[in-house]
Amino acid sequence: MATSATDRLKVTVAQFTVACEPERNLEIIDDLAAKAAAQGARLLVLPEGLIARDGDDDAFAAAHAQPLDGPFVQGLRRISANRGITLMGTVHIAGDPDDADPDEVGNVSGNTVVVSENHMANGPAPEKPEKERAETGSAGQEPAVGRGSRVSNMFLVIRDGGIAASYRKLHLYDAFSAWESDVVRPGNELPPIVDIDGWKIGVMTCYDVRFPETARSLAVRGADAIVVSAAWVRGPAKEYHWALMTAARAVENTCYVLACSEVSKRNIGCSRIIGPLGEVIARAGNSSAEMITATLDRTVLVEARRSLPVLENRRFADPQLR
Repeated sequence: MATSATDRLKVTVAQFTVACEPERNLEIIDDLAAKAAAQGARLLVLPEGLIARDGDDDAFAAAHAQPLDGPFVQGLRRISANRGITLMGTVHIAGDPDDADPDEVGNVSGNTVVVSENHMANGPAPEKPEKERAETGSAGQEPAVGRGSRVSNMFLVIRDGGIAASYRKLHLYDAFSAWESDVVRPGNELPPIVDIDGWKIGVMTCYDVRFPETARSLAVRGADAIVVSAAWVRGPAKEYHWALMTAARAVENTCYVLACSEVSKRNIGCSRIIGPLGEVIARAGNSSAEMITATLDRTVLVEARRSLPVLENRRFADPQLR
């Protein structure tokens, strides 16, 4: 039987140290996109918090949030258009994303957005966030927006110069003495699934991976693969947690997992591409910038789900938000 173009999808996961300067980060991402596209990758997965980051300041990334139509996201859109590759990663967005032009951003809220060679579809706008949070301080240069209100940690899917889908981080990192909710407001929609060249790709952000329901909600809606964009903080057993949970999310849902973490003195790197039975196909180290590339194979996916039909055998109801 002949292999169709949609039976395989080449993907690249790229970890690096996010700089304090947004312009420098755009330069890094452009270089990564050029290299990934040259290898034939159709998707480039990037870390969490791409605009700016300071490893000594927990609130730095949120303090340097920009509007959805600001220069950083515009730069990502240009890179995607110029390099001919889909970009996935998160940015901190200032203001109310509900005010964005619906023609500029898709939020699929459980639907599927088609991201193929010649088509992008946008879904409905997200619901209003429940409330703002109190002011929090942080060191660093003057942010693009004033401090005092929480921002959105928004996962973006950017293709052909447009925003194909977006997702506000559902589970905020209020753990291990960190309080992300001091500066970020949570999303209140299930993460989306996008269609890239016939592959249904679900998305999650960092701490989301600790909640099996997040991945299961994607799998029961048909995800073939799940992308995790993260800045996974170093600490006792944290590399083990990352390896364990990314593999678990893959095997318990018989899907590929593409997990990218920033690598820095604060965050572990250790990015990975995992097969649908939990096997590690490609992995990066914990000390330096690195790109890993693999080809997702539908034959492997179908065989995994035939031999381990957990999605068919399950007896629990589909996950729901509370």
